[in-house]
Amino acid sequence: MRLNAGILTRKLSETKSFYKENLGFKIKFENEFYLLLETPNKKDTLSFLLPNHPTQHPFFHKPFLGEGMYLTIEVDNVYKLYKEIENKGVEIKVDIRNEPWGERHFAITDPNGIGIDIVNYTQPLGS
Repeated sequence: MRLNAGILTRKLSETKSFYKENLGFKIKFENEFYLLLETPNKKDTLSFLLPNHPTQHPFFHKPFLGEGMYLTIEVDNVYKLYKEIENKGVEIKVDIRNEPWGERHFAITDPNGIGIDIVNYTQPLGS
């Protein structure tokens, strides 16, 4: 079983640029109403669909409204990516920090309002 999260958005172009330029995602497939991105290691995908497109069932018409969703991206060197993101001028929503439950992370937001938590899992404190 595999999972591909899909988000309905009018911001296909901005989304494509954001994920490619800031996180190194590649285009796996795209047309005028659909964008399928894959992670740099090609293990996972994320899709974006234009709302209200006539080729799609009405179930897939309502756009994401920009709240109540986040993605977690696990990386080997969170500090390195943090510095790269910071140097590109992307707004950091949660500054890099260590959590007692065992993660070092920071967070940003994509053009659709989706929170992106970028993490490297560590040993929980007290373990």
